[in-house]
Amino acid sequence: FTPSPANREYAEKKLKKLDNIDENLKYFNYNNIDRYITYKEEHKDLSLEDIITQVNIGLDNDFYVNSTETTYLNKKYILVNKYNELSENYVPKNLVELDTNYARSNMYLVDYAKEAFEKMAADAKSQDLTIKAMSAYRDYTYQKNLYNKYVSSDGQEKADTYSARPGYSEHQTGLALDIYNGTDDYNQFATTKEYEWMQQNAHKYGFILRYPENKEYITGYTYESWHYRYVGTEIATYIYENNITFEEYYVQFIEN
Repeated sequence: FTPSPANREYAEKKLKKLDNIDENLKYFNYNNIDRYITYKEEHKDLSLEDIITQVNIGLDNDFYVNSTETTYLNKKYILVNKYNELSENYVPKNLVELDTNYARSNMYLVDYAKEAFEKMAADAKSQDLTIKAMSAYRDYTYQKNLYNKYVSSDGQEKADTYSARPGYSEHQTGLALDIYNGTDDYNQFATTKEYEWMQQNAHKYGFILRYPENKEYITGYTYESWHYRYVGTEIATYIYENNITFEEYYVQFIEN
């Protein structure tokens, strides 16, 4: 979007409030000018780059507010979060069952994510480490039942911090999985040697730690040391090297 001659003068006045950062950021969205200005006034400690990024993510709205159906279906860079949802009937193409040497039974991922995960798990095994999938693809109904169970036990506000509402779960993409070391409870995964290895190597196989520590305000979820998402090696490496979330990468390089 480029301001038309009729509204260019009006837009330029507003852009001055943003130090004309539109000239330097390819992901600047002119439709969001008013939202950028409001967010800047509310977050004076943030850089303009962070303001643009966070508004583009949707963080100027509460989670699950103004959500839209996600794009790039069946692509490795599909984004599903608390602002981007999948339809109830969405099933990813080319789901295949994981080898039970590296997963519990009846675990499925999209074929290229499966291949990458099993290569990663096999390489870890060669170093006497166990990387095993305990949860992978989940359909809409499975997630609905799981989420409702958590709401019944903990209430919706708390459940929303650690469980996705149906249609908003990455597991429905067939590109996400929860792992453990085959023996310890998955909640203890961060204390294991396998986790240390994953921290250093997951990106080499195209996986990212999807809900990292101290990024809860962006992802909407508490830190999950066990939840990994396949995005491909190029994206995963950039996220790893720059210590950012997939949300930040998405609005800067993929969206629009």
